[in-house]
Formats: sequence, structure tokens, C-alpha cells
Amino acid sequence: MDIIAGIDVSKDRPDVHVTPSGDSFFVCNYHAGIDGLLARIAGFGADVVALEATGGFENLAVAGLSGAGLAVIVVNPAQVRAYANALGRRAKTDPIDAAVIAAFVAATKPQIRPLRDAETQVLSELVARRRQIVQMITAEENRERMVLARQARKSVQRLLAALKRELKSLDADLDDHIRKSPVSLVRETLLTSVPGVGPTIARTLLAEMPELGQLDRRQIASLAGLAPWTRQSGKWKGKSFIGGGRGRGAGCSVHDGPRGEPLQPCAQGVQEPPRQKRKNPRSSPSSAPCASGSPSSTPSSGTKNHSKTLDQQDSRSLQEVESRLIICEPPLWVHGLN
Repeated sequence: MDIIAGIDVSKDRPDVHVTPSGDSFFVCNYHAGIDGLLARIAGFGADVVALEATGGFENLAVAGLSGAGLAVIVVNPAQVRAYANALGRRAKTDPIDAAVIAAFVAATKPQIRPLRDAETQVLSELVARRRQIVQMITAEENRERMVLARQARKSVQRLLAALKRELKSLDADLDDHIRKSPVSLVRETLLTSVPGVGPTIARTLLAEMPELGQLDRRQIASLAGLAPWTRQSGKWKGKSFIGGGRGRGAGCSVHDGPRGEPLQPCAQGVQEPPRQKRKNPRSSPSSAPCASGSPSSTPSSGTKNHSKTLDQQDSRSLQEVESRLIICEPPLWVHGLN
């Protein structure tokens, strides 16, 4: 049986559970603690080390373990929690989570994939930082629209100017990073040759989906969260929805032109459906008697009955009702003709 070490990483410490021996311990989440973790896991002879993705706190442990030549798997926390619920384990502590991670890997046997290299990791961090700056710029622009005081508006504008300078600096760093890597430069050029894909989308895909070129179109669509899920039970067949995958990769799937311009629908050969023209009461032949306002004019029977009903309800004259039908509320006029 494989020896599996499950690690639940928090900000301060990683908790470790080794199966099938059942040994548990924890170390500090610093370089000295990670060195001690490597020594203890090597002593157990672990075949696989599994960690939850915890927003970056696991990076130091993953780097140290993979650098020591151990097989490292970073698992999805949502899947681990669903597995714990299936086992009926409602309690949640760090040592319990470490044991559940080890049991999850032993039961599901996920595929061991190579970790990102240093170059891809740097690109991923730059793209993530650019995304954060763009979100802050959007938030400040929204605040600027709502601010009334002049001093507060100036403060928002100063911060906006600083954020935009930082965004330009990050774009320059991304350009330098891409130029230094011939492989990344070729892949970016290939991606931007697709209509509607600009540098921002291409770099996000390179950073967040390095599997591009290694998986087929169905697998890569599923990885991006763009593959539809079938929902069927017995004779019932529901609608298919997209979901799952890596949210950041799916979130970048919007059109931006080769130079960052938004791609127009006509560029993709997509035409908007023709809009149905509303019937103009003034131009219809049956509306001429009512529009003239002449006492000798005789409205249609449908309009007369509808006008009489409105006149009884609202205590209005026939002339006021007809002007309301023609000018203010065309839908009522059409309804009266039906």
C-alpha cells in the first residue's frame, strides 16, 4: 500500500497526517520548519505528498517538497470537503483536514502532474497582480462617480493616477518577461493570431493554463470551465450548464482585439436579429378617424368599446381617452384594435 502524507497548510503551520501509519505532527510554515518537514516525511518513506490549495500559503511547502524530489499533488479543497461530507465527518480542524486529505488521495488516486516551472510561476504572479490592479482601478473609478466633495474627488484621482502608472509598469514587466522566453513569445504570437484574442487574454492563458497544446479541445474546455454539464435522470432531461474548471481561465474568455480594442459583433460575422417594427397608430388606416378629432369621424367598433370602458372607469371624456390611446400608451391602442 502506498504511503501518503496529507498536509493541511495554514498561515502559521502545516499539519501533517501520514497514512496508513496514522502518525500526525505539525511544523512552522517557515524555511526552518519546511526543512524539518522534509526530514520527517523522508523518514516515513512517503510515496505521495498531498496538499490543499490555500490561496498561496502552500507555495513554500510545495516548492520545498518538489525540490526534494517527492511526488507532490495539490488537491482542490472543494473536492476534499465533499469527500469529508460523504464520509459523514462534519468536524473541521487542521489535523482532521490533513487526515481527510490523505484519505481522499488514497481513495481517488489523482493523476500526478508536473508542477509549474519557475518561469511560468513568475508569469502567473505578474498576471495575478495585474488583475488586482485592474480591479482596484475599477473600484476607484466607481467611487469617483459617487464622490461629491472636491477634496475626496482629488484623493480618488491621485490614487487612480498612481494605479494607472503601476499598471503601465506591470505591462512593461510582462513584455520583458515574454521577450526573454522564446517559447512564451512563440506561444503568445500563436494565441494572438486568433481573432478576438489580444495580449491580455494570451498572457492570462499562458499563465493560468500551461496545459495548452498538451490536451485536446474537449479537455481544455473542461479545464477552463467552458464545457457543458449534462443533467439527465430517467425520462427527464434538463438544460446543460457550464461550470467548474479554473475560474481565472474562464474569466478571461472575453473579446479584446489585437491591440486591445473590443471586437465588434460584425467582425465575427454575427448579425443582430432584426427588430420588429411597432405598429404606428397614426399611420394605420383605421386610426385616421380618431386622429382627426372630427365630430363626424366614426372610430372602429373595437376602439369605441375600449374607449367607453376606459371612460366609465376613469370618468374621462371620449376625446381625452382617444388622445391618451394615441399619444401616451400605444399598447392600449393596439389592444383595442384586436
